[in-house]
Amino acid sequence: MRRTFARATTEEDDTAIDITPMLDVVFIMLIFFIVTATFVKEAGIDVNRPDAATAVKQEKANILVAINEHNEIWIDRRQVDIRAVRPNIERLHAENPQGSVVIQADKESKTETLIKVMDAARSAGVLNVAIAAQEP
Repeated sequence: MRRTFARATTEEDDTAIDITPMLDVVFIMLIFFIVTATFVKEAGIDVNRPDAATAVKQEKANILVAINEHNEIWIDRRQVDIRAVRPNIERLHAENPQGSVVIQADKESKTETLIKVMDAARSAGVLNVAIAAQEP
C-alpha cells in the first residue's frame, strides 16, 4: 500500500529567489578582475625627478631602480650596495626577460652613481635602460 502525501504549498515557497546564479556571476567577475589587474611596481622610495620636455611614458618597465638625494640605491623596496646592483638586476631580468630597467634618479643625486647603475644594468644583459623624468 502506497500512501502519497500532498505537500502543502505555502506563499513562502512561491516567493523564494534562487541566488546561486548571481553568486556564480559575482565569482566569475571577481576572477576576471584579479586576472586582468595590473600591479604597479615601485622602487621603494619617493624620488624628486627632474623635468624633461621630451619625457615619454614607458609601458613595460619591470625593473625599477631608485637613487635618492643621498646616492642610496633602492631596488624592490630594499636599499642595495652598488656592488649588489648587477646581481639584483640579473635576477629580476631572469624572471622577465622582456622587461626593461628604469632608473629613477633624484635631482640632487650624483651623475657618477647614475652611470654606475646604468653600467651595472647593461653588464647584467639589459640593453633597454631608461632614465625616469617628470613631465613639465
